[in-house]
Amino acid sequence: MHTVNIHEAKTHLSRLVEQASKGEAFVIAKSGKPLVKVVPLNAPEGVKRLGFMLGEISVPEDFDRMGSAEIEKLFDA
Repeated sequence: MHTVNIHEAKTHLSRLVEQASKGEAFVIAKSGKPLVKVVPLNAPEGVKRLGFMLGEISVPEDFDRMGSAEIEKLFDA
């Protein structure tokens, strides 16, 4: 995906919109800072990002056995 500055986007808007409508998304930046992404209307929404919480949560090694003793007691009662 390529990035264009606002001036270039204004100058070449028709061409950029045509390319985006064919699936070639692009980013418009101001002073080198990305501001918006232009994508075609038929682009899929809500793409799931795998691993977005990496390092923020942890799963215990015994996760699949947690509470097993209590669960067994409930079934044996």
